[in-house]
Amino acid sequence: MYVTISVLILIVSFLMMLVVLVQNSKGGGLASNFSSHNQILGVRQTTDFLEKTTWTLAVLLVVFCLASSVTIPKNGVQGVGQENKIEVPQAPANLPAPDAEPAE
Repeated sequence: MYVTISVLILIVSFLMMLVVLVQNSKGGGLASNFSSHNQILGVRQTTDFLEKTTWTLAVLLVVFCLASSVTIPKNGVQGVGQENKIEVPQAPANLPAPDAEPAE
């Protein structure tokens, strides 16, 4: 499960980078190269679509990051709700009984 969520995080991150690069910034950005697409959909609709896509991808990225922190494999580490078992050392059965009198 952790690997699947990690792959989804990478895919969403890559898509978010692309969407942010396509958006029109003060310097023109890469959106100026796609001006023919703006005429088909309209400038306002394209901007709204890119903004909604950015917010959706950002929310998905946060959700996937939180989900990955829950599903991280914990090898040998006890999680919440597991009891700590403390082993009490016991004396071996084959030891001689202690003498009542000290040996001289």
